[in-house]
Amino acid sequence: MSQSLVTMSYIVATILFIFSLGGLSNQETARRGNYYGMLGMAIAIVATALSESVTSYVILVIALLIGGAIGAKAALKVEMTQMPELVAIMHSLVGLAAVLVGYANFMDSSTDLSAVEKNIHEVEIYIGILIGAVTFSGSVIAFGKLSERISGKPVMLPARHWLNLSLLILAFLLGRWFLQQAETGGGTFPLLLMTVVALAFGVHMVMAIGGADMPVVVSMLNSYSGWAAAATGFMLSNDLLIVTGALVGSSGAILSYIMCRAMNRNFISVIAGGFGTSGGETAVIEGEVTPISAEDTAQLLLDAKSIMIIPGYGMAVAQAQHTVNEITKLLRDKGKKVGFGIHPVAGRMPGHMNVLLAEAKVPYDIVYEMDEINEDWGHVDVSIVIGANDIVNPSALDDPNSPIAGMPVLECWKGETTIVLKRSMASGYAGVGNPLFVLENTRMLFGDANATMQAVLKALKS
Repeated sequence: MSQSLVTMSYIVATILFIFSLGGLSNQETARRGNYYGMLGMAIAIVATALSESVTSYVILVIALLIGGAIGAKAALKVEMTQMPELVAIMHSLVGLAAVLVGYANFMDSSTDLSAVEKNIHEVEIYIGILIGAVTFSGSVIAFGKLSERISGKPVMLPARHWLNLSLLILAFLLGRWFLQQAETGGGTFPLLLMTVVALAFGVHMVMAIGGADMPVVVSMLNSYSGWAAAATGFMLSNDLLIVTGALVGSSGAILSYIMCRAMNRNFISVIAGGFGTSGGETAVIEGEVTPISAEDTAQLLLDAKSIMIIPGYGMAVAQAQHTVNEITKLLRDKGKKVGFGIHPVAGRMPGHMNVLLAEAKVPYDIVYEMDEINEDWGHVDVSIVIGANDIVNPSALDDPNSPIAGMPVLECWKGETTIVLKRSMASGYAGVGNPLFVLENTRMLFGDANATMQAVLKALKS
């Protein structure tokens, strides 16, 4: 394939990627956005494979078969509840690829560059490996936390911010040393040392982040993986990789910023690490919970005019979204006003609950963001909280010592009655007790969310 045709294919792929991001910004067009992205990636792979820069097709075909098999197996095997950790581990592969490409470029002696071009290329290599190593190690730790292989509690080392600053300064000094040695054909040792420093920085940065803030971490690492891909594009002189990486990096950064605003957090503190760890000793939750049966829950729903459902990670674990949709249809057929309240960080990654509801074919027009409904709770007769905890925790607003202090939450307790579905009285992912459970207008419906909602559905039909 001629270079002009490859360039044209890259332009088409870039346009499709932009359309993909535009489609993914809205629930109703998200499926179309995915198709745009898939088509753009297919064009990019074919154009690259047929370009003049590819000569070893045997290795390429083997790599495509291995990667395709892993991707297909992951798509078929991984459940919706495991999507956050899958996304995190995929981010780590982008970072690892940037590191490997950087070292391959560094060891490639066939390139014939002038002095200035050589210096620029070495800076590209150094930055690409730096970003890639941070992304790789940080994403692996995020995967461990999200899959609960590692504790979600933040690891607070003494003077952790000074440690982060020291690692960054060390990486800068090693970069200067690398460029000096590279002029005489060396530079391997400072490059290896920087890689170790970057890996350590990525580990420390994510380990210091509290469990409640992991959705922000996922979007932040998504941004890092984009910049790692862009750096790889500079190393390989691949325009499409540069543009695609910049799109992913910038959109991930914007999403992180939006989520930080939704959580009343500081974006800079996320980038610096040690995010979500503030707070002294939290208040002790005192009081007795009031249990309720599935039959009584059904009667409350039948008596109510306005009902708001708040889904959380527990709904994903129990696979209760389809049952919830059946209940929603039944109640709407009876003339009830039913809606869904979505917190920006509900679940373990951005948009987790929206994807679950879309999978169950819940109508998009009854799914509301937090800002759209938080002023209307006084008009809600019954709120049903399914497997959510931190996003409906009043202590975020009235306990300054809480780890989630200042985070905007869905203020469902302002409605007439709140029904909370939980397996037990265990705290949420942030490890914070919830005073909502002991309020006078709260009822606790214990058990598996899907089985419990099935019982409620049966009672509604009888």
